[in-house]
Amino acid sequence: MGIKSFPLVSEPLTLLFKEIKSELRTRYALNAVLMFAIVSLSVVSITVGRYALDPKILASLFWVVLFFSSMSGLAHVFVKEEEKKTSDILKLVAEPSTVFLGKFFFNLVFFFFLEAVIVPLFILFLGLKIQNTHFFLAVLILSSLGLVSATTIIGAIVSKARVKGALFAVLSFPILLPLLIIAIDGTYLSIQKTGIFYNMDNLKFLLSYFVVMLVLSFLLFDYVWKE
Repeated sequence: MGIKSFPLVSEPLTLLFKEIKSELRTRYALNAVLMFAIVSLSVVSITVGRYALDPKILASLFWVVLFFSSMSGLAHVFVKEEEKKTSDILKLVAEPSTVFLGKFFFNLVFFFFLEAVIVPLFILFLGLKIQNTHFFLAVLILSSLGLVSATTIIGAIVSKARVKGALFAVLSFPILLPLLIIAIDGTYLSIQKTGIFYNMDNLKFLLSYFVVMLVLSFLLFDYVWKE
């Protein structure tokens, strides 16, 4: 019994691999996101790099760069379907649940790749010193899951609109604001020498946010996708 025996897993993975191959072939969103991330990090570094910044400000800048860098790429998985007029074909060959999970996994891989670039560069350029690595990684992973869960359904909604790029950031910010506040606080705490068990409230919130957003997005996607 292989993975093909479980369509809920195998079909989204098939769509995920298709999305990865398509992105590696064009590299449109990948290049745009990397350029924005590097330029924004360079500007921030040149502007404030000479000063010893408060850890709270460093944590805030870290998530500001991550948030705005991701906004230029996470909606692309649905926008390109509308631009290339392939969404109707996808509706015929795949169930809404398959499409949502496939796009969600792709956005998650995309965001993790973005973090793999930004985190080392941020540490290098701005001297971010993580004292509690395990807690930092836990905050980063849970925040990424929550952010991708929310932006995947928002990307599907925005792809139906005419002004896609600006609308995506505008709609995403109020929904992601609670997540960003806790993520900033968690990142700040990871800079301090505090144990992971003393900061469980942050992790509980991030985990709850991820579960709620994933379930809501999964349930709502069927209506959004067929609209």
